[in-house]
Amino acid sequence: MRVALAQVNPTVGDLAGNRGLLEEAAAKAAAAGAEVLLAPELALAGYPPMDLLEREGFVRDQLRELDILCESSRRIAIATGAVLPAEGSGPKHWRNAAVLLADGRRVAERAKTLLPTYDVFDENRYFEAASRREPVELGGRSLGLTICEDTWSDAIPYGCDPVGELAAAGATVVFNLSASPFHVDKARDRRVMIAELASRHRVPIAFCNQVGGNDELVFDGGSFVVDGRGRVVAALPLFEPALEVVDLTAPGLDLAPEAVDDPEPVAQLEAGLVLGIRDYFRKQGLPPGAVIGLSGGIDSAVTAHLAVEALGPDKVLGILMPGPFSSEHSIADARALARNLGIEQRLVDIGPVYEAYRGLFAALFGEREDYGLTQQNIQSRIRGATLMAVSNAEGRLVLATGNKSELSVGYCTLYGDTVGGVAVLGDVYKHDVYALARWANRHGERIPGNAIDKPPSAELAPDQLDTDDLPAYDVLDAVLEQAIEGRLDASRIAPPPGSDADEVRRIVRRLDTNEYKRRQAPLVLRVSPKAFGSGRRLPIVHRYQC
Repeated sequence: MRVALAQVNPTVGDLAGNRGLLEEAAAKAAAAGAEVLLAPELALAGYPPMDLLEREGFVRDQLRELDILCESSRRIAIATGAVLPAEGSGPKHWRNAAVLLADGRRVAERAKTLLPTYDVFDENRYFEAASRREPVELGGRSLGLTICEDTWSDAIPYGCDPVGELAAAGATVVFNLSASPFHVDKARDRRVMIAELASRHRVPIAFCNQVGGNDELVFDGGSFVVDGRGRVVAALPLFEPALEVVDLTAPGLDLAPEAVDDPEPVAQLEAGLVLGIRDYFRKQGLPPGAVIGLSGGIDSAVTAHLAVEALGPDKVLGILMPGPFSSEHSIADARALARNLGIEQRLVDIGPVYEAYRGLFAALFGEREDYGLTQQNIQSRIRGATLMAVSNAEGRLVLATGNKSELSVGYCTLYGDTVGGVAVLGDVYKHDVYALARWANRHGERIPGNAIDKPPSAELAPDQLDTDDLPAYDVLDAVLEQAIEGRLDASRIAPPPGSDADEVRRIVRRLDTNEYKRRQAPLVLRVSPKAFGSGRRLPIVHRYQC
């Protein structure tokens, strides 16, 4: 059997546009001699559709596009993901289904069995699960149709193995239609898991994954085929649409799943963030581009670099906003960055506005030499208001520059450096921000060396350093990774070198008490197994201390 994997980039709700992507892929696959086209999960609706499923007409209109797509199946069979009405009379109205089209009509459909409700997933909210798993027939062959989580039966104890049941029922190949979000090295983890499943049940598995950004989620593609020995016979690229025809009876790559040559982790991280930015702008139709506050520091520099990679230098504007405590080297570093990246730069001195606020504070609180945190934060809020003014006047989207380390412990100013449409680095720890900066400079300086080498500072007070308020970032990041990704209580976190149990408890306490800031922060691009956003839901008000 010659199977074409169509690694497409659908847009949620662009029903006709998504159908067009599949029609184009079907035409190319048929011309290349493929017998069946395999497309991702919910490729017609886009993934995840969330409460669009509750909009009157959404599924009806998607089904109309599915009927139109049937015409393309006269040249080649098509297995695609779609929302179908539920079979029973229960509370769930819909099924997340794999639909097989052939000869101009629907010939089979199979619902997803395993409906994830962890992290960013909430499928049990919308869909009715399949109650049985049976192969379908196509051209005298017995096919197993599965969807994404149906191959995760080993990783998560569901108590059901859809692939095993299909193989036992006679399926000679299993198709897996997927919309599996990215985090660093997840492509390798998928291959290892599905290869083991194929080897155990002695059945080839063709995995077709979505690519592209939809809101906070980034999908990396990385589709592949493994044979019944668990050897990879075909692998599609990461982070780009692709189509490849694979002959399941012919020799292929014959690689162990770990041996596929993925980009190194920092390259994956950069590519995932760039794709997330690009599709956020493209799919919303934001042609004027982005505006970023350039402080001369590492975070704004890396954010600007990623924006340029995603949008091009002509679509990125940098605003330099020196204040009373800004150093000369910060202004120089910001200017050098703008020149290196080839972006427009503008300078706005916030000093006069800051002094006006000091006069206001005197009227409110009485004359003081130093208004402390109030005085510090107003500088950030002046900058945030300036960026929003540019956004309103020119239609540019503000990209927030704060990183995951700072967002975790609230080292950020609400309505100041948290303004914006997307927090590009909101799921990137400080140590990985430095890794991204060094990677950006691998072919020559884009990010000034001084921005990488100097101690980080918000420059909101004289001689201020981040370490005045925070532990060293290597300590902070090590604790946060254990608390967030590792989900460990403070009592179970191993204090990193240079730290102790008391500091661990202080960090975890700050993590909990700053949930209110994260709820008001911009959308965070998800590039780790546990990002701030829909995948991490904690109450703002609680008294539990671990």
